[in-house]
Amino acid sequence: MSSALRGTALKQFQSHYGPRIEQALDQLLPPAGEAPQNLHAAMRYALFPGGKRLRPVLALVGCAAAGGDPARALIAAAGIECLHTYSLVHDDLPCMDDDALRRGRPTCHMVYGEATALLVGDALLTLAFEAAATAGLMAVRELAIASGSRGMVGGQMADLEAEGKPRTGGLEQVQWIHDRKTGALITGSLFVGASAALGLGEELPPAFAAKLRRYGDCLGRAFQIADDCLDLTGTAQELGKNPNADLDHDKLTWPSVVGLERSLAMARELAEEAASLAPQIVHAAQEWRGATLHALDGIVALLQDLAFAAVERRS
Repeated sequence: MSSALRGTALKQFQSHYGPRIEQALDQLLPPAGEAPQNLHAAMRYALFPGGKRLRPVLALVGCAAAGGDPARALIAAAGIECLHTYSLVHDDLPCMDDDALRRGRPTCHMVYGEATALLVGDALLTLAFEAAATAGLMAVRELAIASGSRGMVGGQMADLEAEGKPRTGGLEQVQWIHDRKTGALITGSLFVGASAALGLGEELPPAFAAKLRRYGDCLGRAFQIADDCLDLTGTAQELGKNPNADLDHDKLTWPSVVGLERSLAMARELAEEAASLAPQIVHAAQEWRGATLHALDGIVALLQDLAFAAVERRS
């Protein structure tokens, strides 16, 4: 793909589905005026206005890549954003990363207090599974695995345990942590969306699932490496949160293990690998669904745009 065309497919997709994701989120969340009002108002504060909405976009792309109509995955995609936001609300608490700024404004606990912020996370987490159920059993299972002790929560635990410790584990340790803390939910988002494309009793073919999972794993790792680098190079205005937070907490990051330049190179290599998998994913889907399936038109470019956007972003 030429550099002049790169990003076009993703921009068009986001332009079309971005407002629909926001609408689905608004419909999924209880109104701010519904009792308990303070809790529901705080949930909405945490979610709106949102960030990149990467994970719900990935769910919709996963649905499209599996030959489905992305609209079928909208509610489940909104649920994934609820789960992601719960993790941010809890990560920001004083007992965790103790951050005062998120998405360009005071964190949830700074506005509503620690107890309410804790309950906000609890409520968003459970709401996420209600939403995921609309995409089928596989979606619920994938989301549970991606977000639990063998996924995001386990990665967060290991991340906290590594703070201020000698970097004895090196590259293998930082990969283990971030593949779970960040990568698991990114890959899981694709599979939640793919689940929405399945008919009753249908399963993903192993060849398609393997390619999609490898793509998600590369994307998730590239995204986290880029995030670690942005913490060192970005501004508070760009990031929507305080920069150098990882450094201040002496966290185990890619730059702390291999340096900034090597980290940037690794992120780029992973993005290129993910992009190279895009035609293979579509080919596997065409063999499964039928070579003339028009729903797969443009999916290669969309998957490639997502891969490069993960490492070329400034926020």
